Amino acid sequence: MTGEPITIEINPREGRLYDRLRARVVAPKAGGASSAGDIFLLLPDLTVLLVRLLRDDRVGMGAKGLALLGVGYVLSPIDLVPDLLLGPIGLVDDLLVVAATLSRLVNHVHPDVVRSHWSGQGDALAAIQRVLAWAEARMAGLWRQIWRRVAGAPGR
Repeated sequence: MTGEPITIEINPREGRLYDRLRARVVAPKAGGASSAGDIFLLLPDLTVLLVRLLRDDRVGMGAKGLALLGVGYVLSPIDLVPDLLLGPIGLVDDLLVVAATLSRLVNHVHPDVVRSHWSGQGDALAAIQRVLAWAEARMAGLWRQIWRRVAGAPGR
């Protein structure tokens, strides 16, 4: 990060297209409380955040490259967990990749720049941290199960 001032437009003259569409699907709640619709829109919210950071001149080229990789994974028809075969469960890997990309990216971009592009309820950084904490808890359990099976296998 450089010592340059960060300019944030607090009250944009017109809403962004995604924000207008999102407001039709999920009405904003008082105090930034989340609803089931916010959970449903978490992956699109995080992906739109990555795209907006790609277009922001205040974001460095290295961070933009990382954002491009995250967006590319979401848009790619090739996934670790196939979306078409597993339905909504197949989107979990996309969510994990986008959240991990954003977690790494926020270390290189001023937090106020990230917040200025967030469409979801609450704080963008808190949402990213919640997704990563959830993923780490699930992955830790999965690794324990795999290790027990491998370590407990006969002949090892």
